[in-house]
Amino acid sequence: MLPYQDASRAPAERARDLCARLSLAEKAGQLTQRLYGFHSVLRQGESLSLSEDFRSEVRHWGGLGTLYGLYRADPWSGRDWENGLSGPLAVRAYNLAQRYVIEHSRFGIPMLLSSECPHGHQALDGYLLPVNLAVGATFDPELLRAAGEVCGKQLKELGVDLALVSALDILRDPRWGRSEECYGEDPLHAARFARAIIQGIQSQGVAVAVKHFCAQGETTGGINASAARIGPRELREIHLPVAKAACEAGAAAFMAAYNEIDGAPCHMNAGLLTGILREEYGFDGVVMADGCAIDRLDALTRDNVRSGALALEAGVDIGLWDTGFSRLPEAVEKGYVSEKLLDRAVIRVLKLKFERGLFERPYLPEGRSPTHFSPSAFPQSHELSRQSLILLKNNGLLPLRAPRAVAVIGPSANDVYRQLGDYSPPVRRGDAATLLDGLRLTAPGSTLLTDGGLDPARAAALAAQADVTVLALGGSSSRFGQVRFDANGAALTAAGQMDCGEGMDCGSLSLPAGQQTLFQAVRSSAKRLVTVLIAGRPYAIADIARDTDALLYCFYPGPWGGLAIAEALFGRFSPSGRLPVSIPRHAGQLPVYYNAKAGVIPMSYRDLPATPLFAFGEGMGYGRLVYSDIALRRFPLRPGQAAGEDAPLCEVRMRVRNAGTLAEYAVPMLFVSILQADVTCRVAELKDFCKASIPPGGERELCLVLRARDLTVWNRRMQPQLAASCVRLCLRDGFHTLWEETAGFTD
Repeated sequence: MLPYQDASRAPAERARDLCARLSLAEKAGQLTQRLYGFHSVLRQGESLSLSEDFRSEVRHWGGLGTLYGLYRADPWSGRDWENGLSGPLAVRAYNLAQRYVIEHSRFGIPMLLSSECPHGHQALDGYLLPVNLAVGATFDPELLRAAGEVCGKQLKELGVDLALVSALDILRDPRWGRSEECYGEDPLHAARFARAIIQGIQSQGVAVAVKHFCAQGETTGGINASAARIGPRELREIHLPVAKAACEAGAAAFMAAYNEIDGAPCHMNAGLLTGILREEYGFDGVVMADGCAIDRLDALTRDNVRSGALALEAGVDIGLWDTGFSRLPEAVEKGYVSEKLLDRAVIRVLKLKFERGLFERPYLPEGRSPTHFSPSAFPQSHELSRQSLILLKNNGLLPLRAPRAVAVIGPSANDVYRQLGDYSPPVRRGDAATLLDGLRLTAPGSTLLTDGGLDPARAAALAAQADVTVLALGGSSSRFGQVRFDANGAALTAAGQMDCGEGMDCGSLSLPAGQQTLFQAVRSSAKRLVTVLIAGRPYAIADIARDTDALLYCFYPGPWGGLAIAEALFGRFSPSGRLPVSIPRHAGQLPVYYNAKAGVIPMSYRDLPATPLFAFGEGMGYGRLVYSDIALRRFPLRPGQAAGEDAPLCEVRMRVRNAGTLAEYAVPMLFVSILQADVTCRVAELKDFCKASIPPGGERELCLVLRARDLTVWNRRMQPQLAASCVRLCLRDGFHTLWEETAGFTD
């Protein structure tokens, strides 16, 4: 038995032994991921066959490193219920492809399978969640962890090795079409959700590749993949904390981002991919390129071979749809990169394969029906939808009390794809519920007058007939229409009804065409008006917020989001979402994130207030929570207390009583403002939060903690330093400031 064949040996040892036996071409083949997996196995009825592209790729490299997206289904992949893979067919397809790879490898090396899971598995019958921005609104990472376990269970059944999970992007400009892929604008908040989804999925035996590393949300003008024009301090304070949390959570892989940071593209940034990620954070997994990203380096190198060499040298281990990594043998032969660096990446990939147990168990069991991930058996997605809904205004109208007639109007009222977000597969009608579906289930005693169009006159006439009008507005990331795609799957501009999603960046934050006019027409005739915004980004909605009776903001709430909204409107539960991102008054006001730097002179525009329309953390329920006995307890600061340590400095304790008639969620948030340091600090920074359900008449004691790491700044010498001598603490929940105190934590 050769060392690599001995399952009792450590994966790294087996990987080194096997790498030493491979030819240069075989090594490069382990790093390429050029194929679109959804075109690799062809289906005709119940019959499956391998495409010639797949066969020739495997033969060329003497094996295959990774296959992307075998199960992907959406308009870009062209896979649907007629020609896509689901159920037993999916398992058969996996085994067919894996067997061919193993049989055409000299050493029987199996392939890895990567699959998109940005908000659930992007596959037929995939278990889907609300988009990240909605998940961030729940302020409940533990619920996401539970939902991630369900996703992991499904991915495991289908043989997925690498789940590609959006988790690292921080939303700094809502004009960016991919805003929906962010948990929000705050680094600590996003880090907790990133940790939760990684741990949830990986608990089921599926490795997570988190994306995108790094600072992709720090766009120029809201344009996707544009330059992050920031320095190392902004990078450290805002964008790197979530990546560090992902490392601590045990993420198996990272995907590099398209953008550059201060002139250095991430895919050739050794200081980022090796210096920070590996040497500083201790990451020992694999780094994957984003789609076609290595070839984009040709704009700098003017040489595709050099582009592949530079990415490999920087720390990229696996390509994606690019040509540059397929030319690595040429790069080695020309002396652009050493074979030792090629071996470094190959060993990382092989090590992952050994860790996954693929050499011992390369195939999936056939002949059994896969699990049906129904909402009754797996309610986590529906519960995320419920907790994601953000009530921003209520003039006493909500919850609705058995109105005789309800007008349900607007383009988002009865289109399930307008509540799913980008990177969504086709869904069966019975596996989702629109707002109209939800109202039919939730308000059986009311007559529903419906219109999903944009005709103002018709909508106004319908609203005039109803006791209450529910107007469902918002955006769409739906690819299901007349949409054209780029080579990496991004939608191209002017793409059907899409105004959000990858490639759908906007210069304005106005609602899509016709919706403002529709609102004015409905407002003029409606007796009582509830406006529901179903969206993938914050829109500038000052007029709507002013003129509607109630406003419910719902970032794409997932397949069961329509039912959740209806349940909330009729008081089946009290909304508990809080804004994970600030909502601006106007696009010209950007940026409006709450944690801006504190300037010496307050800055504002002549024609706009300095504040956002709604700020990070705002939102409310139907009832009333009473906070009392708020007290600060200090812990002694140890002599020589180091910056960045986990040691607690203080805790803020409180009692919360529910004075309402419905169960309510308390969502206390502890913010700090560092008032004394040798660099400019931020106006405020979130340092701890929790979420707790309190029954009617019930009371709970809650506690938030401030630690040494929370008062650490990157000083003028770019070294972490404790800045604890003068700090303002602020406790908030929703629209209410509950307590403030200025304190010092020095000897």
